[in-house]
Amino acid sequence: MKSTDKKELLQKYLHEKGLKSTVQRDDIVDAFFKTNTHISLEELLKKVKRKNPKIGYATVYRTMKLLTECGIALERQFGDGQTRYEHIPDDSHHDHCICVRCGKIMEFENQKIEHLQKDIADKLDFTVMNHKLELYGFCSKCAD
Repeated sequence: MKSTDKKELLQKYLHEKGLKSTVQRDDIVDAFFKTNTHISLEELLKKVKRKNPKIGYATVYRTMKLLTECGIALERQFGDGQTRYEHIPDDSHHDHCICVRCGKIMEFENQKIEHLQKDIADKLDFTVMNHKLELYGFCSKCAD
């Protein structure tokens, strides 16, 4: 889904909830869509404040909650006590490798793993609604 489609989805969601689009909310959404990482609220706030210094943490939090509720963003926990957000993948599912030393997060896709998970679910007569695979260890820089 393109950024413009995601913004339209958000506008529809806001309308359904009786909420208005605001300049601050739009600035946060624009900054979020320009990221290509797993961003924390603090990191997003820092980016947004460059454009609009009047935006506060609570506004960023509420906006990201809206994006998550309407299906545009995913809330992620990678074991370090900090919530991060990422875009809903446009076309396919991906998983993560997380370095426990430096915190680097690497995304990967592997169709063999996806098929294996489906085969296991089928054998157990289980319907998967969602899943996530997170591998924790050391990146090449931290493994030495």
